[in-house]
Order: sequence, then structure tokens, then C-alpha cells
Amino acid sequence: MTPWSEDQVTALAPDIASVSAARKITSRWRETGQHGSALWGLHQRGGPSPYQTIVDLDGPAYKCSCPSRKFPCKHALSLLLVWSSGQIQQVAETPDFASGWLAGRAQRAAKQSAAPAEQAASRSANPATAQQRRVRVTAGLAELEVWLGDQIRTGLAQVDRSFEAFDAIAARMVDAQAPGIASMLRELPHAVFTRADWPEIVLREYARAHLLIAAHRRVDDVSPAVRASIRAHVGYQVTIEQVRAEPGVRDHWMVLAVRTAEQERLFTRRTWLLGRTSGRWALVLEHSFGSPSFPGETTPPGLLVDAELHFYPGAAPLRAVWGERHGGPEPFTTLPSSPDRPGTLAAAATDHASALGADPWLRSWPVLLTAVVPSVVDNRWYLVESDATALPIAPCSRPWRLLGVSGGHPVTVLAEWTVDGLLPLAAHTSGEMIDIGPESSNDERGSTNSGAAQSPSHSAFSAGLGELAAVALLGTARRTLEDRQLAEPVGAAAGRLSTDPAARLLESAALQDLFSRGGAPTVTATAPKPAIDDQRRTLPRAASARLAGMLTQRSAFLPEWFEAAAPHDYRAPDALCAHLLAHAKKTTAVREPLLRLAGERGAWLAEQHPEWRTMLSHNTARPPDQRPDDVWQFGRPAERREWLAALRRTDPTRARAALAASWRTESGPLKAELLALLGPQLEPADEALAQTALGDRRADVRRTAAGLLSRLPDSAFAHRMRRRAEQWIRVERSRRHTELVVALPDPLDAEAARDGIGDHGVEFTYRWSGAPDRTAILLRQLVAATPLEHWTGLLGAPDRVVLATIDDRFRQPVFDGWMDATLAHRDSVWARALFDAGVPTDLAMLRRRELFGLLPTHDRTAHLLRLDGSWLSEIEALLPAMPHPWPQSLAHHLVSLLAERAKIAAHRPEAYGTTPNAHRSLLTAASQHLPVTTEDAVAAVARRCADPVWERAFDQLAHDLTHRSMMLEELQ
Repeated sequence: MTPWSEDQVTALAPDIASVSAARKITSRWRETGQHGSALWGLHQRGGPSPYQTIVDLDGPAYKCSCPSRKFPCKHALSLLLVWSSGQIQQVAETPDFASGWLAGRAQRAAKQSAAPAEQAASRSANPATAQQRRVRVTAGLAELEVWLGDQIRTGLAQVDRSFEAFDAIAARMVDAQAPGIASMLRELPHAVFTRADWPEIVLREYARAHLLIAAHRRVDDVSPAVRASIRAHVGYQVTIEQVRAEPGVRDHWMVLAVRTAEQERLFTRRTWLLGRTSGRWALVLEHSFGSPSFPGETTPPGLLVDAELHFYPGAAPLRAVWGERHGGPEPFTTLPSSPDRPGTLAAAATDHASALGADPWLRSWPVLLTAVVPSVVDNRWYLVESDATALPIAPCSRPWRLLGVSGGHPVTVLAEWTVDGLLPLAAHTSGEMIDIGPESSNDERGSTNSGAAQSPSHSAFSAGLGELAAVALLGTARRTLEDRQLAEPVGAAAGRLSTDPAARLLESAALQDLFSRGGAPTVTATAPKPAIDDQRRTLPRAASARLAGMLTQRSAFLPEWFEAAAPHDYRAPDALCAHLLAHAKKTTAVREPLLRLAGERGAWLAEQHPEWRTMLSHNTARPPDQRPDDVWQFGRPAERREWLAALRRTDPTRARAALAASWRTESGPLKAELLALLGPQLEPADEALAQTALGDRRADVRRTAAGLLSRLPDSAFAHRMRRRAEQWIRVERSRRHTELVVALPDPLDAEAARDGIGDHGVEFTYRWSGAPDRTAILLRQLVAATPLEHWTGLLGAPDRVVLATIDDRFRQPVFDGWMDATLAHRDSVWARALFDAGVPTDLAMLRRRELFGLLPTHDRTAHLLRLDGSWLSEIEALLPAMPHPWPQSLAHHLVSLLAERAKIAAHRPEAYGTTPNAHRSLLTAASQHLPVTTEDAVAAVARRCADPVWERAFDQLAHDLTHRSMMLEELQ
């Protein structure tokens, strides 16, 4: 067998993380081999025995002795990758550990393929039993028919519509062995309580049930295909053996979409297939209760399989099961086209109508639409062809991802025509199948009402059902159905309907529903103007998938991902743009890098969305002079803040001018927030605006202005503060010490109050002799606003300044003032002096961390390396001030300290503070900041760990480091 390509192998992976993990272990294989369709190898790991991995290439199917729950696991994928690279040789014999499993598979396959017809016959129901079931079903359906008539006769508005009422009649259908109808009845309460158009939905389902009851009475008079459809919709069981007894249809089946859904712990996987030669549709439907662990292998979208499919019997056969496969999956890049299947909207409508004509109880039918453009006009969605011919998309769908994939350009769309309308499932563009739904958040679906009305031309058919629903609400005992309320073709058949008013209404509704679905016409709509191209490199596929998962999980590793991705200046794949915009709208912390990734396609998509449009001013993929200034004039406070911050980073002068021009009209707390945005790029030219703000009537504005001015050492404000410090704090020297003597005036003059000293609303307080100490507050404000050069000029270097004697009453406010000034000016020399001297404050550890962060990296590292295991609390408190990733020497030191804790826990499990929970925040920080190169060291510690709880903690830490390592590799 010819080795598969790498793309074929990676397409089998359950997720992108498995592919990355598989690539990392390709060098650890031994005793590999291939014999026919069998592939095997031993994976050398850290444990005592290697993992035994086997692959049956005919399935493909996998067997591995590892404990992974993923299918296939990373070892199977890694073995396939090694095989695809040509590094595994053909051998004459299969080893014992592989031959047993392969023989078992062969035996099971032989049993399944041997005489399927005979097996089906042996497992078919006894004729007497089948007749008994039919009698029970007929009796149950007769009872349901009476119940439906009573509901319509009394009126839907009058009858009991509770969950209990529907569950009672559904339970009766289960007893009557009609589970298909029971399932429909159990779904109706959800529509009653969640949808405004519930009368139409309930009437539609009642009408279908009424039609199915009538068909079941005449089931012997119809063709075998229609009989099979009737039985299937009622819920008669058809075994897999009976289906496989049907002749198989061999083709190269292209997998177009795979969708898994869950309801009450029942997982359902749907796989849509299209025969490349026959053009025939197929739907493989699989169920799994409790978890999505389906029994059969699945082939991802974008691959085709040479195989046989066995279809369930029916008038419009669609559901099928896999039969014999004749090779492994292969990628496809094109879709078939022929005159019989042009892929136009009109042809799709005709195909759907034909399927409904054959099976009027069909709930969905796939259609393939080529060269269509998704468009949203006035909250209504369409698929539009080049000549403006369009079909409306179901109101419950808001396919923003599809719109992002298209960008206003034609794409091929796989859609499902359901009872609610046309639902897009996947798109084919640039040779790739892209899953486009379902949307994962309200933001992606949009803010509009999902039950919004369709366009008038499309809703003309549903209007007739709406009139019928109005009659059903009141009940036929109170209101009579008039034929003029029906669509013309339905009204023409009124003469052949029942004379009983309730039955007549149900029959009319069934015909009206089929007519509105099967007769849906094309309409006219406008396609959007295409998006302009983004010439940047596309984010690698593996990195795209990981970013999407990390955003959904709100991963703590996102900051590192964005930092690593920034130098590459990637653009996101078009299919990811809607996801990025949804998260950018919700989370301002990552908005800028997400918008940068979304780029021009994201900006185009945001323009179509009423809630994303406001983010366009912050799209850093565009220069500041191309961002709309009306956000500054008319935007909401958060939008104005972000606009000014973005402009301040790129054009400080223009940002200052914009704020100065609007300063007199600004009000409220936003005024202080906007002024604070000058801080990161503060320059002497900002003094005038900050000086003006000193006279503002709001205390928070005055404090913000004072903080800005204190950072300008040559400002008039700084000179005023120096003069006050000279007057209010004098230096007294003696042989033994130097003392700072505080003598603040009381009361303060108006100019001091204007400069922020004594300002009300301060965020700190002091007490002396049991009472609030206002003088200490004023002292801290003065020292914090005085340039640090004043103190070094008086007392020498900072390490000498902090040794000055200060009265106990004023020592803490003076040190706090120096601390404020040091942090504002980010002075590392002062930070070293204050850190070594200690901080006499209630927030000592927090302030020490801020000072610690100003020290040179090598000084910080050396300090932490001097601390042993008894100082873990301080290490944990100071680590947030270390750069990312932590230095290697520090990383190994911390791993050693944690290993010591694990050793203590193993010998003294009752000891306090030795469990991983006691160091949870340190372990969390380590998972985010340890260098990824320490992964092997952490894994080695886990293997040597004698305490099981610590072993799991180290395993999790090693797993996180592996995740980060793969995350960074994928960006290269």
C-alpha cells in the first residue's frame, strides 16, 4: 500500500493539538513495520514499557496501549506520519502483539460481510410479532387522531400546552410502539415556550401527524418505497443488517460536512456525503449516549472514500450506512458539476420539491449551491447569484462565519433545506471544505431577533399557514376555515378534503405546509461589495485552530500567544474572522490584537454587523488617519477612550489636540480617564493641558492632573513642590544622624490646595493616637509630588536618604510618598534603596513587588535564587514582577523547591502547607511562565514523585508546558 500524504494523515486527527503532539514524538519509535494493510510500532516513553500501537489502514482503525481517550491517539497519528515520510519498511511477518488484534478485526469483518441477507432474515421479527406490533401502532395512531381532532376543535389557545400534557400523549405513542411520533410530540413544548410563532409550528406538526396517520391506514396500498417511508416516520425499527442486505452503491463518496449535536445526553453525529460519480446524496446518522464516542470511524470533511453505501429504504432515500471500503481517504479539491446538477438556486429548489413530493414527511434535504454570495440586507439573510437571484436563509440562522469566508465573493455552499428554511452547513472555496456553523455565541449570531420575518415574497406562502393557525388557536368549534385563506393550488384541492372541520383544517395545513416548502420561489437581493484583499501571510492552520480553542476557553496562555504572533504580522483565515470579532467585542483586553489579525476581511465583516461596526475605529490594521473620527465625536465612553488611546500611541500631538479641543465639553468621570491616557506617552507639551485640569471642579480630575505634572521635572508644578518641600521639611544634621523634621503649615494656602495638597477624596488614610491623621495625608501628597532629585540633592544617594531619621508619626507617609514618586518615575536606583530598606506600610508585599519590578532582571533573579523553600510565600509574591518567560536558572530553582515540597508531602502527608493546593497560585504561574524547555525536567520530577497528588500536579504542569511549546511552534 502506498504511504498516505501528510495531509491525509492530519485529516484523521480529532483535533489540532493531537497533530502537534504526534509530530513531537516521531523520533521515539522502534520495531516498526508494515505488512499489507497492517502498520505497527513500539513507542518508547518514560515508563518501564513502551506503548504498542497498531493501525489497520483498510479502516482505518487504531489500537494503542496508551490510556488516551482520543481516537486516534497521538501515537497512532505519529506512527502514520512516520509511515507517510517513508521511514517504515515492509516486513514479511506481523508481530504477536499486532497479529491478535488484526485477526480479530478480520473475523468480525468476515461475519459482517457473510450472507447479510441471511443474517437480516434470521434477525427479522416473527410475522406474528410484527402483526401484533402493527395492531398496537394502529390502535395508538387512532387514539392520537382523536386527540389531535380534540385539540383543533377546542382551540390551541384553550388546551393544556404544558410539558406534562405533551409528555402524556408521547408516552402513549411509546406504548403503541410509534417512537417517531413520540419524539415529535416531546419536542413541541420547547417551541411553545420559546418561539413567538408557536401556533404555526404546533399546527404544522399536528398536520403532519394527521397525514401520517391517514397514510398508515393505507400502508398496504402504496408502493414499497412509500411504505418504507411511512414506517420509518412512525418509528418501525430497521436493523443495520436489514439495511446492509440492500444492494450497496459504490462511489467515491465526498465528505462535505460533519456535525455533532447533543440533546439530553444523546449525541448525534451527522455526516453529509455526495457521490462524485453518481451525484447522489447520503446522510450517515450515528448516535452515542453519554459521550460523543461513536462506534465507527469518521472521515473529516474535504476527504473522499472509495466505498459502498447501503441506503435505508424509502421514497426519497437519504440515510445510509457504510459498507465495504476499498481504500483509505483521499483529499479532494473540486466538486463535480454536470448539466443534470447545475448547482443553481432554481435547480436546488426543484430538487428539494421533488424530494418532498416523494416523501412529504421529510424534515431536511441537502442542496449544493455553486457560485453564490451570502448577503444580509435589513436583517434578512440571502444566498445571491450573480444575476441577483436569491433564496432566503432560515430566520434562525445568522451565518456570520459564512459571510466572512465569502467576503462578498462567490463560494459553493452546502445547505440543508429544513422545515424552518435553508440552513448553510459548509462552504467550499479555494479547494477546501470549511465548516461554517453553528454559531457559537450570541455575538456571532447577531443582535437581531432570530424570529425576524422573512422577505415579503417568501412569507407569502407562510401567510396562509398563519391564517390557518389563527383558526386553530380559536378552535374550529368557534371559527370556520374559509377556502380563500388557502393558497390557490391548495384551495383547488379543497373539494377532496374531509367534511369534519377539525380534520379539514389539519389536512389543509398539511397541504399548505408542503406547498410553502416545495414551492418556495427565488427572490431578488443585492450582493455586498467584495472585501479588499489583505496581502499579509495567512496564520498557519494549526495556529488558527489553537487560537480559536484558546479564545473559547479563555486560556491564560493567550498573552504569550499574541506576543509570539506579533512579529509575524499574520492575518487570520477568512473562516476565523467572525470568531475573532465576536471575542473582540466581548473582551477589550485582547481587542487590538484580534482586530489586527482579522485585518481587512474582519473590517469588511464588521461593517455588515450592527454591533461590530463600532470597533472599526480601533482596527490597528489600518493607519490612524483612516479611522473614523466620528467615534471621538459621537461614540460611547468606552469607544472614545479606546480611540484616544490608539491615536495617542501613534500621533501624540494630534491626540492631545483632540482632547484639548473637547476639554470644556467633557464631564463626569470620563474626563479624568481621558486625561490619564496622556500618561504612557507623557511629554513636556502636555503641561499646559494638565495645568488647566488642575483647576477643574472634580477632585479625580485634579488628582490625575497633579500626578501627570509631578512626572515632568521641569514643570512649574514641580518647582512649586520643591519650594514647599524646602519650607515644610527641613534637614537637621548631627554627628550621629541626619533627621527630617516635618512642620506643615495649618491652614494651607489656596495655591497648595490648587496643586492637589489637601484634596478631598484621597484613597489612603493614616491614624495617630487613635484618631485620623490629616497631617500625614498632606505629607504623603507633598513628598509624592516632589521630584526625587530634591531629596538626593539634600541627603545624597537614595540608599543614604532612606537612612535618615524620621519621627515615628511621619515615617510611613514619607516612605509612602517616596514610593509613589519612585513608581511614577520608574527610578530603579530609588527602587533598590526602598526595597532593601523595607516598606513600613500595611500593603508591604504588594508595594515591594512593584519596587522589585523596577530592579534590573539579573538583580531580581539573583535575589530569588538566594531564597530557599522556607521563603516560598515571598517567592510567590515577587514572581509576578519577573519577565516572561522566567530565566532558566530561576525555573530550575523553583522546580527543585516544589520537588522538595512533594518529597516532604510523601514522608509527612499530615504536614500543613505541603499539598499542591497550598501552592496552587504558584503552580498556575509556573504553567504560564516557565520556559517551555523545562518540560522534560518537570516530567522527570513527576516520574520520581512518590506523592500521587503532587505527581498529578507535575503531570499537569508538564502538559501545560507541552501545550505552550506546540503553541509557539505552530506560529513559526
